[in-house]
Amino acid sequence: MSQNNSVNRQLVLASRPKGAPIADNFRLEKGAIPPIENGQVLLRCVYLSLDPYMRGRMSDAPSYAAPVQIDDVMTGGVVSRVVDSKHADFKPGDWVLGMGGWQDYSVAEGKALRKLEGNIAKHPSLALGVLGMPGFTAYMGLLDIGEPKAGETVVVAAATGPVGSLVGQIAKLKGCRVIGIAGGDEKCRYAKEHFGFDECLDHRAPELEKRLAKACPDGIDVYFENVGGAVFDAVLPLLNTKARIPVCGLVSQYNATSLPEGPDRLSLLQGTILRKRMRMQGFIIFDDYGHRYPEFAKQMGEWFEAGKINFREDITDGLENAPAAFIGLLEGKNFGKVVVRVGKDDL
Repeated sequence: MSQNNSVNRQLVLASRPKGAPIADNFRLEKGAIPPIENGQVLLRCVYLSLDPYMRGRMSDAPSYAAPVQIDDVMTGGVVSRVVDSKHADFKPGDWVLGMGGWQDYSVAEGKALRKLEGNIAKHPSLALGVLGMPGFTAYMGLLDIGEPKAGETVVVAAATGPVGSLVGQIAKLKGCRVIGIAGGDEKCRYAKEHFGFDECLDHRAPELEKRLAKACPDGIDVYFENVGGAVFDAVLPLLNTKARIPVCGLVSQYNATSLPEGPDRLSLLQGTILRKRMRMQGFIIFDDYGHRYPEFAKQMGEWFEAGKINFREDITDGLENAPAAFIGLLEGKNFGKVVVRVGKDDL
């Protein structure tokens, strides 16, 4: 981990990936620290969040958000220290959450920042995970679209990831039976022992469909979709009448250059959704639910302080190592919320 107070390192998009991203799609540059104007704040990045949605921003295909342009800094949420301020609400040393991107220093308008105060300032990286966007995604997707009821069966893939692990824990708080799906025995054990899942299945082991059917003898009432592909194929036949399917992502398809292998899922869905009167709804968390962030922050904060919510972080040191960590994330090599520690915590 290397950072000084006179040079701004930036990781820019050097080229658009064809399929899975590679190291050559990124380029590390060095430049001057930018000046600030009235109403602005100069920030030094301490923690950078790495998230699957960033793969979409590397592409110029139509999407819900504008792509990162070639030679521009990669986008991303960051927790930073205020270095200099020309905004009355911020002073040097403050912890803030913003969208500074993959770089040491950034400039932000004061209105674009959220100050981190109280208990969260003691562990500020949590603003990128359990108390941030992934937690918000799990909370609103499950409760508003999934509408879990006590006694129902909830299934979620990527069960030890920052979203899936919280979906499962919230569902347990609501009295549901929770089945997770994850990659590997270690992650499955962790989901049960630390996140309280009733069962967790390794999607890499054979006969996932049969094992999932055995784990869900009463069918599936809520499936939180964040993976797609073969996992969805195993879930679909088990969905109950009036099942709810919140869709926040399809990480198995983010690097795809052609249609996924397997059955004609569209035809299957058309018949199944109609016959079983299911609800399948995609959502973009801040576009659809930004106005409800205070509700989430209050409830998740209360659960967290009461020890009802657990989390796991996967921290990589050094901005220069962000591309490798991001590539690993898309390959499922991470174990918990992926965060890059870009700089020192203190002033």
